[in-house]
Amino acid sequence: MDKLAFLLPYKGLVVFSALAIFLVLDRVMPAARVIGGLKRVLKNISLAGVNALLSWVVVVPVSALAASHALDWRPEWWSGWAGLALDLLILDCWIYWWHRANHELPILWRFHEVHHLDEFLDASSALRFHFGEVFLSSLVRAAVIFLLGVPLLNVVIFETLLAVVAIFHHSNVRLPVWLERPLSFLIVTPSIHWVHHHAIRRDTDSNYSALLSVWDRLFGSRSATRRTPDMPIGTEGLKDRGIGGLLARPFDRS
Repeated sequence: MDKLAFLLPYKGLVVFSALAIFLVLDRVMPAARVIGGLKRVLKNISLAGVNALLSWVVVVPVSALAASHALDWRPEWWSGWAGLALDLLILDCWIYWWHRANHELPILWRFHEVHHLDEFLDASSALRFHFGEVFLSSLVRAAVIFLLGVPLLNVVIFETLLAVVAIFHHSNVRLPVWLERPLSFLIVTPSIHWVHHHAIRRDTDSNYSALLSVWDRLFGSRSATRRTPDMPIGTEGLKDRGIGGLLARPFDRS
């Protein structure tokens, strides 16, 4: 936990800096007309604040516990820089399948839907999740850490990269085609992820990749839909809610 306490402030600084930079870029060079304004951003950041508290109380201790008691079976070559690269690849593949499960299993979708009810995307949308989803995700990730013996340092590096890329691909930044097209073959970009938030369910249930974009091509979940500036965002047939309504949404059987 001492090493974790040392690393987490740096992770927080990197993520906060990325969020601040892209929130400015969202307004300076937008790809689509900004909807919702400051009130929407504050709602998303408030949800992120709830999850930040949960992270310190539950998520971090669970991850640390899993890492400290992980199965000790790794070969020597699965360490150092090569081990880090392989762990990042495995964790990214895991987050693809976890994301996909959140769409395909109704009980998980109840929580993940809160993320999709946002009717516009910008950098703040990357941090908008129900605390129930964050909690469940931490338990499943802990199992992965325990079974594969993933070092805590590698987990923190992955989570930092994931957060920064998520802020980027949720952003409303207008990128030139010559830049975004080659980037999209390597990592998830706004042109890919905005389609995932398209308010049409067949597109919502596609483009699950989070960091590397290869998984959707590999597992046949890439949408053929192209992003347009006027693409409606949200959940088909539903409207966004206030913070109280979003927190209660997974338990609302109506």
